Amino acid sequence: MSEYDKVRIGKLVLKGEKPKSKKRKHKKQDKQDIAKNVQDNDAVLHGGWWKAKSVSEISGTVAIEFGNSCYVKALDNGLFTLGGPHNDGEGPLPEEILTAFPVNETKIALKSGYGKYLGVDKKGTVIGRSDAVGAMEQWEPIFQDGKLALLSNIGCFMSVANDDDDIICERTTAGPAEILTIRSLSQRMEDSSKDVPTEERGSLAEVEINYVRKFQKFQDKKLRVNVENHTQLEQAKNEGTLHEALLDRRSKMKADRYCK
Repeated sequence: MSEYDKVRIGKLVLKGEKPKSKKRKHKKQDKQDIAKNVQDNDAVLHGGWWKAKSVSEISGTVAIEFGNSCYVKALDNGLFTLGGPHNDGEGPLPEEILTAFPVNETKIALKSGYGKYLGVDKKGTVIGRSDAVGAMEQWEPIFQDGKLALLSNIGCFMSVANDDDDIICERTTAGPAEILTIRSLSQRMEDSSKDVPTEERGSLAEVEINYVRKFQKFQDKKLRVNVENHTQLEQAKNEGTLHEALLDRRSKMKADRYCK
């Protein structure tokens, strides 16, 4: 081998040029990827049924899970029991599948595969015998510290009876026996506002205040918002010129370092 062949061949580095460091993934992105993988793995272990983490996600095809892969099961007599455990990768059986409907922002209704809505009788037993949603057929999912409990209209939480695995509502406080998971098979809806800048979320009045807070600088640190109506802003938003309209309105208030 000649002396020339022994010379290490590499990128040409000019005098005074500093080597660039390798790009590294942001730690925040790493955590997001890890969380996504964990969530996906959890869904895979449950046959594609993913864990609902907010009231807005409880809609459509769902199942109520107690413990590990044991689901609330509807019986043909209108009662409910806890089904047997499932193996990894298995979802709930047809009789363990429910349909969830939003009642309002905080409450939902649940319908069994027999077409009846879940409610509670006078003894605190969960039943599914109603053809319509009344006060007794409304449930409030309570999320706290990453855990979920389901509150009935009688003020008691859903749980499983110790002796015969019946589904009941007896306790007014949520303990370990009342902690459950609602899993969904519905397609997850993407947050339509996730790509919208924070300043542009809310009503037009709130958007204008957000931009005033961001850009206007006054010595007394008091906000000065244009008092004209927002008809012009509504038209500008429809035409795709919202930013220009906001800038024009701020320029009329003067003392704005970003306006003329």
